[in-house]
Amino acid sequence: MAKSPAHKWGQIIGDFLEEVFATELSKFARKHKLYLDTQGDRPARSGKKVSWIDSFENSHDLDFVLERNGTKNKIGDPVAFIESAWRRYTKHSRNKAQEIQGAILPLVATHKNFAPFMGVMLAGEFTDGALNQLRSLGFHVLYFPYDLILQAFKKYGIDASTEENTTEKDFQDKIDKWEKFDNKKNLANYLLRLNKVEVDAFFESLEKAVSRFIELISVLPLHGTSNTLTTVEEAIDFIESYQNDNGSLPVLKYEIVVRYNNKDKVEGIFNSKESAIEFLESYAAPKPKDKK
Repeated sequence: MAKSPAHKWGQIIGDFLEEVFATELSKFARKHKLYLDTQGDRPARSGKKVSWIDSFENSHDLDFVLERNGTKNKIGDPVAFIESAWRRYTKHSRNKAQEIQGAILPLVATHKNFAPFMGVMLAGEFTDGALNQLRSLGFHVLYFPYDLILQAFKKYGIDASTEENTTEKDFQDKIDKWEKFDNKKNLANYLLRLNKVEVDAFFESLEKAVSRFIELISVLPLHGTSNTLTTVEEAIDFIESYQNDNGSLPVLKYEIVVRYNNKDKVEGIFNSKESAIEFLESYAAPKPKDKK
């Protein structure tokens, strides 16, 4: 079934904005030596979708994932999960916000050892309630309001506005003009300049998240005193060499806190020496299934 001009125009705007976001994230990934996974072919995975598996074996399709040590042939460690969305009317915004959190939060919980950055790039009409809901859950939100998008398109002679009473002919005229438009790169740059403060704040937060390093590791055997160490290797050595000096009292558990220079932290409580070492040794978490 052929798409209506109204649906096609909405898809054109959404695809354009996603390309703008992808371009900026690609620049960021190159600067920080990260791999940016987006929809399309990648030998390391099956199909064209960016799909990650949570701890309950549920698959979640995403727009962008930044990976450390990832390549086109190897899945890396996730350092950022980022979704994007365009919505013309606010009546759809809360549902989209819930859809985004439903996709990303289970993955962040599954890969908590990497404490991934949670980002969302939104454009169009989103209510304050939808935006605040995402922020309250720890998402970093980059928002391009509808009026700002209209302003950017207008500068290049394109009326991107749509209303519920916009005719099919008007939509088709917009589509025809867009298909002949050959200045999309400058339009994208102008749009980013119009929202420079928000764009800079988002990428500064992302940079802090991916540039962080371990500042200290605290290991606390239940009957002992806290020991502060600076590297994973030192923490492993401490656990391996730890001697129980409390007579016959066993170590009931190990409490481990990994603190980063940006104040992020990862905490774990382990009932055995082996599980504590495994936590520190591998920082492992389930990854997407490699292509077979």
